[in-house]
Amino acid sequence: MICNTGSVSIHYLRTGGSKPPLILLHGLIANGACWTPVARLLQSDFDVLMPDARGHGQSSAPLQGYRYEDHSSDVTALIRELGLTTPILLGHSMGGMTAAVVASQLGDNIGALILVDPTFLTPQRQREVYESDVADQHRRLLTRTRDDVLTDLRARHPHRSPEMLQLLANARLQTRLHAFDVLTPPNPDYQYLITTIQVPTLIVLGDTPVVSLDTAQHLQTLNPRIRIEQIPNAGHGIPYDHPERLAAIVSSSFPSR
Repeated sequence: MICNTGSVSIHYLRTGGSKPPLILLHGLIANGACWTPVARLLQSDFDVLMPDARGHGQSSAPLQGYRYEDHSSDVTALIRELGLTTPILLGHSMGGMTAAVVASQLGDNIGALILVDPTFLTPQRQREVYESDVADQHRRLLTRTRDDVLTDLRARHPHRSPEMLQLLANARLQTRLHAFDVLTPPNPDYQYLITTIQVPTLIVLGDTPVVSLDTAQHLQTLNPRIRIEQIPNAGHGIPYDHPERLAAIVSSSFPSR
């Protein structure tokens, strides 16, 4: 399905039904389909929507406009165009920062917020990521075949399901280089964003997260609506490695209304 936001076309998947809407926002070099295992587990309780961010999947890839305000504007337009009422936002990595920006803008027009190891980076870490070779690595990946990419993913992540590895291989090859502009500093001030959020918020972390437990606990002091859940033996790729655990946390924390 396609939603025209005015400047771009956003492709999305949707489970449907007259249930509370839940929007799943993916990270860099993923796409909406990468949420398939999580969505399958949640579709009995929620109308799950899985958009491709601009520059990813089957969505438009403009030459510019990849800052977090651009991504958040696309999500806000999707909510408006589809007439979604108080959706829950769940974002991973880049999608977590996007979800936080949307929630800070829409106030109680959002039902709840779930941040799965979002890209809440210090200014120094932002510069390090921006100056790294991640974009060059992706440029080289785009010259490879799908089978080569899949073989590499199998070697690096042997514990991930065959379905997940295929979804990730497809997503990487559909991610355009322009999408890496989101790494350009400065990112939104996540500490300020947290103070503006008016809805129940859950931060989900693994053992080796981008957002440390200390940082998450500090954010709790800035906003008493925040709760923290930690998944043992998990890294940054929680939706890929532990979809069952993540879905169980969502279902228990925000039972369908």
